[in-house]
Amino acid sequence: MQFLTNIDTNYRRNTKIVATLGPASNSPKMIDKLIKTGVNVFRVNFSHGDPADHIQTIKDIRAASDKNDRHIVVLADLQGPKLRLGTFKDTKVTIKKGQSFTFDSDKTPGDETRVYLPHPEVIKTLKKGDRIYLDDGKVRVEVTSKKDSALVTKVIAGQALSDRKGFNLPDVTLPIPALTAKDRKDLRIALDAGVDWIAQSFVQTPADVAEAKKLIAGRAGLIAKIEKPVALKNIGEIIDICDGIMLARGDLGVEIPAEDVPSVQKRIVKYTRNRGKPIIVATQMLESMITSPAPTRAEASDVATAIYDGADAVMLSGETAVGQYPIEAVSMMNRIASRVEQDKIYRKIMHEDHISAREEDGDASDAITIAADEVADIVKAAAIVTYTTSGSTALRMAKQRPSRPIICLTQNLDTARRLNLSYGVRSVYVPEEMEFEGIVQKAVDIAKKLKFAKKGQRLVITAGVPFGTPGSTNTLRIAWVS
Repeated sequence: MQFLTNIDTNYRRNTKIVATLGPASNSPKMIDKLIKTGVNVFRVNFSHGDPADHIQTIKDIRAASDKNDRHIVVLADLQGPKLRLGTFKDTKVTIKKGQSFTFDSDKTPGDETRVYLPHPEVIKTLKKGDRIYLDDGKVRVEVTSKKDSALVTKVIAGQALSDRKGFNLPDVTLPIPALTAKDRKDLRIALDAGVDWIAQSFVQTPADVAEAKKLIAGRAGLIAKIEKPVALKNIGEIIDICDGIMLARGDLGVEIPAEDVPSVQKRIVKYTRNRGKPIIVATQMLESMITSPAPTRAEASDVATAIYDGADAVMLSGETAVGQYPIEAVSMMNRIASRVEQDKIYRKIMHEDHISAREEDGDASDAITIAADEVADIVKAAAIVTYTTSGSTALRMAKQRPSRPIICLTQNLDTARRLNLSYGVRSVYVPEEMEFEGIVQKAVDIAKKLKFAKKGQRLVITAGVPFGTPGSTNTLRIAWVS
């Protein structure tokens, strides 16, 4: 199928919606409904399910994309290492603040004084004073002493532990590879199934993303999930290597103080945007809608804050994967995003955060893009059109967060799909080869057909000439719509 008019004009918002598929939503019928309700990106979570199910889900997404004549993005989320306790004799225990509790290498089921820790690298790495947060931080202990095969700790918060609970280590960088054997297998399956993006969990260092990037070998974009404090220390190098960022506030919010999460979110969104790469804000956005048809006011405000911060996309997890109201959750996300983008304060924030040409160190491609955005404002253009092969021209424009639509024309179907994660980009696949004048006419025709422009209005068009040279945006044209 050739995608030529793949934009649903009912959804004019620039911020994209990511929905996680699961038992509540992964049927072909529900996928179709979610697309019609406003989903731009489907997250396939490889932490659950089996490969055959994932392959079928990806096929169902592609079929629904074809049916709706849209480029729906497929994001495969790898599980990463899972740090979990062993078991207890009676499946759970009660502990008390101030008591001693030991984590050891004995596989015998635990009791109120000890439990098996099936991660020798954790015992080896932690030292006196380091903290362990268990069960999403509900139980917290501090290491008081260390033996060759055990950590002795003091309970500083919490009173209940049960079998195989996960734990977090906020104070250390663990010598654990971000890609497990399962991840490598899942990565091959996802790439062979033709996903557009890979999300990598447990990222700690630039080396983690460099390894994944090498294995992906250009077959998909790489999103680094920021969920560890140590990743924040390495954020600049991580962003340089990967293709996008997911701010996974769930695990991150366990390992850093809750009061730090909002400021970290603002800094990471701004920093990633300034690097010209998409960022997804994720986790617990409308969580009460797992069981309720409406969110709390605080949740609605949380989603709005991410959009005011300038995120490319906001993500639903359990709300659509296992929730009772997946359609309502997407609809609510769509309404919040649309309302925020209509707010004059939002537009003022985006305008004030524009990157100036002088900030780009003489980069000609960025200078052309910045000029195109400014020219579009001056001439009141109906839309900005980019022509790109690699996607770099469209990403430069998305970085500016323009007030008008970005219509991206590309001869590369993979690029068209991948770019639809980015702020404001509406990708159109144009397989035929054309000279620049042909691109101008094609831009006018598509803008009219999709009702982004009408007779007498103008378009601002950018491209790299000669075509096919990545990162060579060097041409700006104003075109009349006739």
